[in-house]
Amino acid sequence: MRDAEEFDAFYAACAGRVVGHVFALTGNRGEAEDAVAEAFMRAWQRWRTVREADSPEAWVRRVASRIAVSSWRKTINRMRAHHRAAVDQSVPGLSEDHVALLQALQRLSANQRRAVVLHHLNDLSVAEVAAEMQAPIGTVKAYLARGRRAMAGMLTEAHQEGASHG
Repeated sequence: MRDAEEFDAFYAACAGRVVGHVFALTGNRGEAEDAVAEAFMRAWQRWRTVREADSPEAWVRRVASRIAVSSWRKTINRMRAHHRAAVDQSVPGLSEDHVALLQALQRLSANQRRAVVLHHLNDLSVAEVAAEMQAPIGTVKAYLARGRRAMAGMLTEAHQEGASHG
């Protein structure tokens, strides 16, 4: 029974953060929730091993990210069609800035997006991001610098477009 209680507490403590992370990577909340549910199921199946990891949350986040990316790759054409249809629709409850941020994230390379999301949205240190991405710290710093630079340009353009329309 201790395992179930421990796992339930673990899930309650970090499921929302992991869904937010995968949503930021994919831009699709439903797919993020599905990937995270699958990752937590796998974590439960291996709980005695997962709980001993340096960071069980990082384990689940990594598995969920891989599941989401795999799903995304399999359905790239559907996602492109969805993206084209969704670009012009406003989502109730989301500010224009939030939408612009998500659109800018989607335009980054997968590695840049992952580094930016882990570092800036999940508040991981550069060293923690490097460990999770299994990449050298210098590479992560380059992803972050390039990602921030690209996003700054995209967000400036979005802001200027919004100002000219408003």
